Amino acid sequence: MSVNARQTGTRKTVSKAPQPAPKAQDSSEAPSMDEVWIEGGKKLRGSVPVSGPKNATLPILSATLLAPGIYRFSNVPDLKDVATMLELLSRFGVRSKREDGHALFVDSTHSKNAEAPYELVKQMRASVYVLGPLLARFGEARVSLPGGCAWGPRPVDLHIKGMQKLGAEVEIEHGYIVARCDKLKGSTISFEISSVGATGNVLMAAALAEGETVIENAACEPEIEALEEFLVSTGVEIEGVGTPRLTVHGVRSLHPADAAMIPDRIEAGTFLAAAAITGGDVQVTNMEPAHLEAVFGKLEEAGAEVQVSERSVRVKAPERLRPLRVATAPFPGFPTDMQAQFMALLSVADGTSTITDTIYTDRFTHVAELLRLGADIRVEGNTATVHGVPSLSGAPVMATDLRASAALILAGLVAQKETKVSRIYHLDRGYERIEEKLQGLGAAIRRVRA
Repeated sequence: MSVNARQTGTRKTVSKAPQPAPKAQDSSEAPSMDEVWIEGGKKLRGSVPVSGPKNATLPILSATLLAPGIYRFSNVPDLKDVATMLELLSRFGVRSKREDGHALFVDSTHSKNAEAPYELVKQMRASVYVLGPLLARFGEARVSLPGGCAWGPRPVDLHIKGMQKLGAEVEIEHGYIVARCDKLKGSTISFEISSVGATGNVLMAAALAEGETVIENAACEPEIEALEEFLVSTGVEIEGVGTPRLTVHGVRSLHPADAAMIPDRIEAGTFLAAAAITGGDVQVTNMEPAHLEAVFGKLEEAGAEVQVSERSVRVKAPERLRPLRVATAPFPGFPTDMQAQFMALLSVADGTSTITDTIYTDRFTHVAELLRLGADIRVEGNTATVHGVPSLSGAPVMATDLRASAALILAGLVAQKETKVSRIYHLDRGYERIEEKLQGLGAAIRRVRA
């Protein structure tokens, strides 16, 4: 189990009351103009731990709106997106306090309904996770249409249709999702496509809905399974946890519970890819190997040696990798969030590779920047053909989204001379101190403050 629950009735009040979360970056403020500078050519060696994932933390934090009380979370990553979510929750009267780095107390005792404003939601698409909890608890929600990474349209219609199936009236008013209901009622919801966000939102709404809700074609990603387990620990009965068919038995009320966040599988995969692209030897610790088996298979196919232990994975890579055919797919398939990192890796493989993204068909904004480093990539539709080159050459490049940031850093690790990656505020949304962790593996990398 990825969560450990304790009902609030069985423990004393915490000694330090949670305080309001630190204010997230105001929409009127310019984002940080910090850069990451990399001197390529170092083979990475050593051991590196994995932090908790934003993709599991954000929906679980949203779920605290469902039941008033005090929660204690551990292994919470110190990320921009987490800070943004805490600032958003503070608008609803939820207080929070970090303790000992990765421990987080959340107090939703005095939570109330309010508006999820554009100034915050535009910074992070996961803000839409508050829609289901607000609607289920208060019977009304007003949430701005979301923002986030700049690549491709990712509509929220599946979220909206899910709420409508549960009996809510939903309209779009001046850029806001406005939802109302007297009482949500269980229903059968069959998603046309497997959607992580919509599955999470419907799960939280169904927790307090009257009767039984069946979700067909539910997302099976580990982050959704973590949310399911957390909801179970708060008093919901969910059948089929971790499967594409979920049955949620709604209850009248829930109670707070504690949770330990699962390891970040995408951060783990990024460090394994960093080992592979540099011909290095790296052990990634504090991870869950079962969450990354598709990535291990591709690394082995490319010629790397992968040693899997109970809570760690070691990758020993050759001087140059073999080409691959990669196609992203919902879990347990190859994750779309590893597509950009593998494109960087295959840019210096010995031969021609293809990468097809079946999840987000236009998630290739990193290609233009990899070309600036000397990569040979051609994109047609949702497939990129990558002709491996003997070496890349350092240059100034610009991150366009979170995973593109990681891809450019990986490319910089093997590029000749210096690579400067700008707009790394994207990086800070999902990677905790990645430059420090890479330094610990021997990379010549540093953050240059603006």
